[in-house]
Amino acid sequence: MRLVVVGCSGSFPGPDSAASSYLVQAEDAEGRTWSVLLDLGSGALGPLQRHVDPRTLDAVALSHLHADHVADLAVLNVLLRYHPEGPRGLLPVHGPAGTAERVAHLAGKDPATAVDGQFEFHDWQPGAPVQVGPLTIEPIPVAHPIPSFGMRVTGPSDGDPSRRVTLTYTGDTDDCAGLDVLARDADLLLAEAGYVEGRDDALRGVHLTGRRAADLAQRAGAKRLVLTHVPPWNDPAVPATEAMAVYDGPIAVAAPGAVYPL
Repeated sequence: MRLVVVGCSGSFPGPDSAASSYLVQAEDAEGRTWSVLLDLGSGALGPLQRHVDPRTLDAVALSHLHADHVADLAVLNVLLRYHPEGPRGLLPVHGPAGTAERVAHLAGKDPATAVDGQFEFHDWQPGAPVQVGPLTIEPIPVAHPIPSFGMRVTGPSDGDPSRRVTLTYTGDTDDCAGLDVLARDADLLLAEAGYVEGRDDALRGVHLTGRRAADLAQRAGAKRLVLTHVPPWNDPAVPATEAMAVYDGPIAVAAPGAVYPL
């Protein structure tokens, strides 16, 4: 299993990155590559095509319905609907309740027809795993102003397919009990760090800081920490420095195109 960073800019696309989107890929026992997209935020469909043909995606898994995590599903709908080679079949999209209506409104048509024939929508059931080929995705509710889920993705190791490894993606969240379930013994913790210690302390229930993400990694026993969702107005070195003060494992700040084998 490997993680490919498609877009990692926090809250809106930046000059160097699309908004949140992460590609998880793994091979099954027969050698087929399975591709699952975690979020598809503003501007992410463009760079996604550098890594995979969107028509070959096996599933999309959405953390929540803010535009910086779902907006490009509207244009993925266009790609799938009008591709010269014709329809590829329904693409499973897993997300919070109301995902179908949200994507249809983004597409600009009546919900009954806007995305008909392209997507097959499934509501997350908290804690209920979803199987996509060799990948198991478990959604866990987290703390954000709208219904939001982190995801615990388990699959075969890229270096040793007989071994199972775990990627945790926090989505957008402040610190909460669900994060400890998500991050426990994770091989890689992909944690948002949209806020800065000291500057944003009064804004709780929305985002993590680098320090809060690192606190989570330390107490959960995560083996690696990758910080993401840093807004363009923040210096990425700031959450990294915060994290280094409390977490003794490897720390990286996500960058578009970065690949993390697990």
